[in-house]
Amino acid sequence: MPNPLRPAALVLAAALALTGCGADITSEADGRTGAASGAGRHYPVTVENCGEKKTYDRAPQRVVTNDTGITEIMFALGLEDHMAGYVMPDDKGDMTSVPWKDGYKKTKWLSKERINKELVLDARADLVFAGWNYGFNEGEGFTPADLERVGIDSYLLSESCRNGQGKARGVMPPLEALYTDLRNLGKIFDVEDRADTLITSFREEVADARAKAAEGGDRLRVFLYDDGKDKPLTSGAYAGPHDIITKAGGDHIMKDLKDSWTTVGWETVVDRDPEVIVINNYGDTGADEKRRFLKSYKPLAGVSAIVHDRIVVLDYVDLVESPRNPAAISSLAEDLRKFAR
Repeated sequence: MPNPLRPAALVLAAALALTGCGADITSEADGRTGAASGAGRHYPVTVENCGEKKTYDRAPQRVVTNDTGITEIMFALGLEDHMAGYVMPDDKGDMTSVPWKDGYKKTKWLSKERINKELVLDARADLVFAGWNYGFNEGEGFTPADLERVGIDSYLLSESCRNGQGKARGVMPPLEALYTDLRNLGKIFDVEDRADTLITSFREEVADARAKAAEGGDRLRVFLYDDGKDKPLTSGAYAGPHDIITKAGGDHIMKDLKDSWTTVGWETVVDRDPEVIVINNYGDTGADEKRRFLKSYKPLAGVSAIVHDRIVVLDYVDLVESPRNPAAISSLAEDLRKFAR
């Protein structure tokens, strides 16, 4: 669903090419290599990840990532040479518009099933980049604490940080979570210039989309539909869709939910009467099937988005924390402007 490369993404692609993604960075002062060897002069470094201070004496060399968005954060930073592999299902979404798509060719696809301790041990991982409900799960015995006991470090996706209220997730705005992870990983892997380039280009793309959205007048009410028939799974204020909808010029109807991904009742959706529905396209139940359900579900028959057939589809990786978020904002902004005419 994201549109083809925009100017900011083209600048990003050129910058990545110039830095030689995944290549050694050599210090002229001492001839030592930086990012690829993990021997940069700036170590040790300390970052804050989900409220915990973590110190690294060198750059991890055998990272295993879980899920598409997390994996592409590494690819966007040019860190394929630091990866032992990635775990994700078949569906990576639209690959035509991402400048880091070659990362998939350079990195081993370890599994299409759930990530687990045995898999990362077999991969000789020194760090697992995943998140709560993005791979880490107490019920399956796969948590940062479980990994620490076998000598493997972990980095938590900031979108998945638990906020101190049970297992509710989210401690910062969604795009700030993306920028936080880019900054932290830039420090950990001694590629801060690359991280800064990404963040700058993403901010420019988002600012451009917001400026155009402001020209459209009133904000349309938008509901994110992930899945579910008895109760819909949707986005609260701390998952990617909140910033994607809001910065694209929409009014996110579930902005009062202080969680990331969570379920609500259909009566709440009907009461808030969304004018646009965004479908999260992934998994065995595809976008077409979800669209058919929404249009045939009787309680929704009078909802404005159904009456006027205003349904937009975005890929899963567009909507979870990932470097595709800014392009998704631009894409949705165009759709919302079209609907508002």
